[in-house]
Amino acid sequence: MQPIRHVLISVSLAVSLAFAPLASAIAASPAPAKGENGMVVTAQRLGTEAGVEVLKKGGNAVDAAVAVGYALAVTYPYAGNIGGGGFMTIRFKDGKTTFLDFRERAPLAATKTMYLDKDGNPIKGASLDGYLAVGVPGTVAGLEMAREKYGTLPRSDLMAAAIRLAGDGFTMEQGDATILASGAERLGKDPAAAAIFLKPDGKPFGLGEKLVQPNLAATLSTISDKGVDAFYKGGIADAIVAASSAKGGILAKADFEQYKVRELAPITCNYRGYEIISSPPPSSGGVIICEILNVLEGYPLDYLGAGSADTVHLMAEAMRYAYVDRNSALGDPDFVQNPVDKLLDKGYAAGIRAKIDPFRAGVSKDLMPEGFGESKETTHYSIIDKDGNAVAVTYTLNGAFGAGVVADGTGILLNNEMDDFTQKPGVPNLYGLVQGEANAIAPKKTPLSSMSPTVVAKDGKPFMVIGSPGGSRIITITLQAILNVIDHGMNIQEAIDAPRIHHQWLPDTLYVEHSGLSPDTQKLLAGMGYKLDIAEEGKTLGQAAGILIGGRSLGEIRKGGGARYNGAIDSRALAGEAQGY
Repeated sequence: MQPIRHVLISVSLAVSLAFAPLASAIAASPAPAKGENGMVVTAQRLGTEAGVEVLKKGGNAVDAAVAVGYALAVTYPYAGNIGGGGFMTIRFKDGKTTFLDFRERAPLAATKTMYLDKDGNPIKGASLDGYLAVGVPGTVAGLEMAREKYGTLPRSDLMAAAIRLAGDGFTMEQGDATILASGAERLGKDPAAAAIFLKPDGKPFGLGEKLVQPNLAATLSTISDKGVDAFYKGGIADAIVAASSAKGGILAKADFEQYKVRELAPITCNYRGYEIISSPPPSSGGVIICEILNVLEGYPLDYLGAGSADTVHLMAEAMRYAYVDRNSALGDPDFVQNPVDKLLDKGYAAGIRAKIDPFRAGVSKDLMPEGFGESKETTHYSIIDKDGNAVAVTYTLNGAFGAGVVADGTGILLNNEMDDFTQKPGVPNLYGLVQGEANAIAPKKTPLSSMSPTVVAKDGKPFMVIGSPGGSRIITITLQAILNVIDHGMNIQEAIDAPRIHHQWLPDTLYVEHSGLSPDTQKLLAGMGYKLDIAEEGKTLGQAAGILIGGRSLGEIRKGGGARYNGAIDSRALAGEAQGY
């Protein structure tokens, strides 16, 4: 089938969400991509093509996910990586599920106060810039564990596309060039990064020019030949540790040698008869999506309408209460006792509903827990194969281009994931999240994440694969895509393209995309007591990637006769592609 590509900066949908004008905005969305044997949706076209080629060769969805992960490390340096980490949610064709946590870990030398000055105040930029911000990468270990345990093809087959794209280079399209230009100043501060991504005149590679990464090609070839130990126990780790030691970091060879992937049971819940399968702690994503859905299940959202003042109010209040729990109670399960059963309990959700005033906004400071003192620069991809195996992967460098540093000779951009920890209770991180002691820094600990790779099932069959980048907004972006399909009848592309809102408890602000709410709806919400933050034109909340199985929309699925797989990459994406075959 022909792919759907988005290579230019997205149109900001001018939508009145209060009443009928929503239909005209949805009409602006392109049709979803269609496929009968498989579907791959990623943030960069060459990553998508790498995944589809693996499916065509007979690989399964996990094989394709591994190939995509390595390919994006070459073609999407903004967030694709082997120097970061992430999560993978898998639903197999027989209905069994699993979750792989290959998130970054704090180095053994990390301390709770490592980013504070002598007066106990955060040092500006310390957790974001340079080698002190780098957590121990997990992507290579995660992709290799997935391949070994659940894939079907040899590593060399799955890494071939990435090695070729790095060694031979790839020609920049407009979206690629725009993304690289956005990080030029940051990358220019590190000589090794500048030597890769900037031309001799200091300008980034532009439209029609070729980006060649020979050092990264050599690194990927070594991993392909020698496996995971090449990254964690060999010369690659030595090079990263040497650069860290020379430039103010604390990474040690032991950090790499002791890294282990965790395989965990996914978080599951039921929303109006649909099974939600998502990420468990150390991600807050699955728990908080389910908590919000449990609250909203008690309201007739389909009757109230997408984007009406009533619907936005109820969503914002459910988000407000859930983010209190996220920011105060959740953390790495090896260090914190997460109250998952409580937060997933339908009775707990009913208690939250009882506290929501139907006519007034809540007040966040009134919800401060006792004792309480992430990124749009992530990427998500969704895959399903001919047998119905579904894989959702979200992985990240944290900030755009991570810490902005490359260890000499490796070609690997490194993460700045340490910023996702609580530097100091009550002090916001990169994404404005105000967090507590449960997420404090400790050696070998994983920072709390919002990444939410999610699979939805219905009547024992896969229904939807969804996820997004967006830092603290990942949860609400993924949530709204699900609601738009199940409650509001949108097709998968419309559900992903629809304007978004976000509330995360603190700051006490309702964030709204530009032109996302009509002036009348804004006035109604302001009258309820909301402080609205309307984004500037062109500033968007995330880039979701999704697949709907059995039709473009719930209505088409119920009628029958729709395409088996229907893929959508967010129209906000600069270089993404949904492609089926």
